[in-house]
Amino acid sequence: MMNVTWDSLQLQPQLIETLISNHIERPTPVQSATIPVLLAGHDVSAKSQTGTGKTLAYMLPALQRVDVSKQDVQVMVLAPTQELAMQIFRVAEIYGEPLEVKAQQLIGGASMQRQVEKLRQHPHVVIGTPGRIHELVKAGKLKLHHIRLVVIDEADQVFNLGSTVEVETLLRGMVRDRQIAFFSATRPQAMIEVESRWMRDPQRVDATADQEAGKQVKHFFVVCDRRDKADTARKLIRMLKPASALLFINDTDDIANYEAKLSYEGFSVETLYGDADKQRRASTLARFRDGRLQLLLATDVAARGLDIADLPLVVHLDPALDADHYVHRSGRTGRMGKPGTVISIVTRNQLFIMDKFRKQLGIDLQEKTMYAGKLWNPGDEQKSRDYGREAAPRRGNGASARGGEITRAQRGANGEGRIGGERADGGNGASAAFGARPSRTEASSHGESRPAAVRGRTAEASFESRSAASERRPAAAKQQVKPTKSKKEQERERKNKGAPKWLKAKREGDQK
Repeated sequence: MMNVTWDSLQLQPQLIETLISNHIERPTPVQSATIPVLLAGHDVSAKSQTGTGKTLAYMLPALQRVDVSKQDVQVMVLAPTQELAMQIFRVAEIYGEPLEVKAQQLIGGASMQRQVEKLRQHPHVVIGTPGRIHELVKAGKLKLHHIRLVVIDEADQVFNLGSTVEVETLLRGMVRDRQIAFFSATRPQAMIEVESRWMRDPQRVDATADQEAGKQVKHFFVVCDRRDKADTARKLIRMLKPASALLFINDTDDIANYEAKLSYEGFSVETLYGDADKQRRASTLARFRDGRLQLLLATDVAARGLDIADLPLVVHLDPALDADHYVHRSGRTGRMGKPGTVISIVTRNQLFIMDKFRKQLGIDLQEKTMYAGKLWNPGDEQKSRDYGREAAPRRGNGASARGGEITRAQRGANGEGRIGGERADGGNGASAAFGARPSRTEASSHGESRPAAVRGRTAEASFESRSAASERRPAAAKQQVKPTKSKKEQERERKNKGAPKWLKAKREGDQK
């Protein structure tokens, strides 16, 4: 597949020129495998991860096979969501214009009357959601009997969303020799059953083994308590600093809570969910694509088929419901072989889900912990903490680490250290090893009144005098304690109490 070129796929020159002008130099594996089969008229069931170029894989041969001399709808493309249908429509416009192929979008939430008016302009290709197209067919506004090719993009999601009855109704209204193509990232049982009922000898293409897109995506998960998920997401985003990130949740009831918490932390964040009106969804996506919005909170239904160029980070605030949903969510990043990161935030009770995804998808899904602004393998961050604690005393003992061990007496003799709450060197504690202050051999060089040696002796004398004073304090305290008097002395004091001075003196003399 490495030597396949656009020319070797026998595409029309106008299509190749448009591809080159859009800087698409070579076909991807899924394009190389499916374009020749579709041009040959075979039914196709192609499996390839999201972001590997599936849209061009079916749109280029579909446009090339259109007969522009006819005014009938010849190609129909079905997509699970309005956003994906609009993206496909834009691709059809870009590559259909040089071939003079007209395309029309038919999606729910838009004016049905305007869509009917557009159909009167005889488009060759229609792209839309199953519900709206089925509605137009039922109303008699869209004819199916001239359609030669029907493509279902994200087919696994179309059938999982309950559109099987509508799709089969549309297939039943087409001619029997129409061509069918399914494109999806997974192949669930519902899709296999539809293939067996409606496809004729389908050519199955599995490009997952050859593609490089998934190899550039790193898959991690971090463990926390459920109540800490919002805070964990905040720490991850602060640490990784992505230009933008898509955050998935399972329950729409939680979406307002996450939006409020992340907004409070200063992030620009908006939501995308199935019940939001079409205009609000479109404006939110436009801001996210333009970089005016950093975080987008979304549910699985709302985010299916989103094509965000260069999206660096996908965060699962809740683990995906199954492996297929994990593939679709994670496929929003790492598109067309570009790097990306996918992180799931799970509780201890949800660890078995990570093991299941690892086995079913064959991906390197690693547990990580956050510490000191980095993602670590479990246990490695503890080693870093231990190393930090061991290194802390060495960092704090700058004098001994750099200039050798200095005793307290030496610090006093050398005029260093702290004496009486002030440093004898008058400095800020930085040693010569840090280059903070030069040696002071002459006081005059710093405008000081005494040489360093004199200051050192003075400091030493001050230290000794204070030490002597502290030693004398206990003796002084003992002198202040009055000795106990004898009974005879106490009796004499009692008699002298109130006596005149001459009598006291006489008694004192007689006593002697």
